[in-house]
Amino acid sequence: MRKIVHVFSGGLDSTVLLYDLLADGAEVQCVNFHYGSKHNHQECQRAADITNALKVPMIFMPLDIMGQFKSALLTGGEPIPSGHYQDEVMRKTVVPFRNGIMLSIACGLAESLGFDAVSYGAHSGDHAIYPDCRPSFLKAMSSAMRMGTYNGVELTAPYLFNTKGDIVKRGAELAVPFANTWTCYKGLEYHCGVCGACQERKEAFAIAGVDDYTIYKETN
Repeated sequence: MRKIVHVFSGGLDSTVLLYDLLADGAEVQCVNFHYGSKHNHQECQRAADITNALKVPMIFMPLDIMGQFKSALLTGGEPIPSGHYQDEVMRKTVVPFRNGIMLSIACGLAESLGFDAVSYGAHSGDHAIYPDCRPSFLKAMSSAMRMGTYNGVELTAPYLFNTKGDIVKRGAELAVPFANTWTCYKGLEYHCGVCGACQERKEAFAIAGVDDYTIYKETN
């Protein structure tokens, strides 16, 4: 049985991956990072609800220091831009080295618990915008984690070359409660429907041919 620390936001990708890990028989410890994003409160609530329902242990870890970084995604940053996920404007939502920081902490947690791996839900749609979701980053980070731990903690991102549509299809096979997941960057009561993350979510369901029961409130 693999023992995996899963970086779990409560979003669609990390939720489907959590269900996948459990279906494979892994022992999973989830960790959610509160780093000051505009939608952290929504993510944390969804993460808590999902892990409670699955009876999977969860650690909520504050990373307040990241609030000093420059990003539209963070509270105090400029407004979240509307537009397609791969548009140049969406680079404003990059939180510098976010995954590198979170994965480093998750790696330390894994070694402390005697676990052998860390997982996160990066996928091919992230590559254009987020440097810390690209295959080259995964390769380098995985090597650093193995070399920097006594038990050789591995980094796994099983969806790295899958599209978000592929992930939705897999989630449907696993009966993932998609409506309980959170994607929107604006962190309002409902998904805004116009930010890049919402647009990518809507497109993924359409491409996968899976009904999307997300409530979208169109805003500017």
